[in-house]
Amino acid sequence: MDIQALVTAQRAYFSTGATLPLSTRKAALQRLREAIQRREGDICDALRSDLNKSPTESYMCEIGMTLSELRFVERHLDGWARDRRHLTPLAQFPAKSLTVSQPYGVVLIMSPWNYPFLLTMDPLIGAIAAGNCCVVKPSAYSPAVSAVIRDILSDCFPPELVSVVEGGRAENQALLDQKFDYIFFTGGVEVGREVMAKAARHLTPVTLELGGKSPCVVDATAKLDLAAKRLVFGKLLNCGQTCVAPDYLLVDRRVKDRFLAHARKWVAVQYGTDALDNQGYVRMVNRKHFDRVMGLIDQSKVVFGGKGDPDTLKIQPTVLDNVSPEDPVMREEIFGPVLPVLTFDRAEEALEFINARPHPLALYLFSQDKKVRQMFLRKASFGGGCINDTIIHLATSRMGFGGVGSSGMGSYHGRESFETFSHRKSIVQKSVWMDPPIRYAPYTPTKDKLLRLFLR
Repeated sequence: MDIQALVTAQRAYFSTGATLPLSTRKAALQRLREAIQRREGDICDALRSDLNKSPTESYMCEIGMTLSELRFVERHLDGWARDRRHLTPLAQFPAKSLTVSQPYGVVLIMSPWNYPFLLTMDPLIGAIAAGNCCVVKPSAYSPAVSAVIRDILSDCFPPELVSVVEGGRAENQALLDQKFDYIFFTGGVEVGREVMAKAARHLTPVTLELGGKSPCVVDATAKLDLAAKRLVFGKLLNCGQTCVAPDYLLVDRRVKDRFLAHARKWVAVQYGTDALDNQGYVRMVNRKHFDRVMGLIDQSKVVFGGKGDPDTLKIQPTVLDNVSPEDPVMREEIFGPVLPVLTFDRAEEALEFINARPHPLALYLFSQDKKVRQMFLRKASFGGGCINDTIIHLATSRMGFGGVGSSGMGSYHGRESFETFSHRKSIVQKSVWMDPPIRYAPYTPTKDKLLRLFLR
């Protein structure tokens, strides 16, 4: 594929104004929604092929969430795109002030392999709703889903509006060498740095959805059995291959043993006594990641789990106790079903531990103490999170989702997606029926007094 020619064709198409009418955008979103509904079975088969996701998990975490986002955007697009009126300062009277949304132009969306359908479609929905042309680059690590995405989008849209570029590093580099008007990247921190550096050459704005080591804090006031149940759900969803998965556990020393007993129980309830035998248990995406995660497991610290099957690329849900901050498992994002456990005696110690490290994409706190909740909400820096649950804060179109610091920049979902892919122009429309002389030279003491009166 000639990537430069593709970008040139999309830029020429955008310049015609064909993407600007709201009716055109809404028709495009409708076509996409209907195509996803028709191809649900194919999407599920592809997710099974790439990651061994069950149909239920595929719908719950990918297809269903995509359709929900689509319907939400379709319902609200008219209101979001409307010119927004603002109060005009007295010094600018007579005039009216407004902001006008305008699409950036040709945008690049680079998506990851862990939720390959959802994390491609969600930003694409926002880009189309805002009126952009889009080049979509799915991950080479999820080839079956990439092929389905290519087929769906080629059925829905002409290539000058939306195109899919498949491939690996060579295609990524070729795309990043082009001048786009906006880049939306979801993936790891190191590649995110490279994307930002490439974008800087053209002063291209970016949204980076990255990751990091998201902590889960459990204090002595938590409802331990429920906390363990919800932590196991969040940690083992997609076999831990989730950017907002609880990466490590900080638990009050007084309740640690009881909490881990509850966690062991809920792992067995949700995935069986040996998850390696569970046909619906998601696998590692490839052998490279399987070996990397297995290499993080210190067998001397295993509470339960710790085994893997290289033939199926599955790893048992694993808890490691007596972990130190210097252990390998605490030095990188795990992205697998391994949970290291550290303890604290006071909630302030857990807060200090978190704040001494790069800002995480998510934080989860299980506590019934209102003061502890407020302390973490106000004093810990993280992208988003939950109190007394995990993961679910991203499953809404009514709040933005994004990182902070090394876990990312910018946000999306719902209105945030529309605004991410739109430039909002500030406009003052000045009246012509009168022209107060106060701002014009020559300046006089009277004008000075009036200026001081207006600019207060």
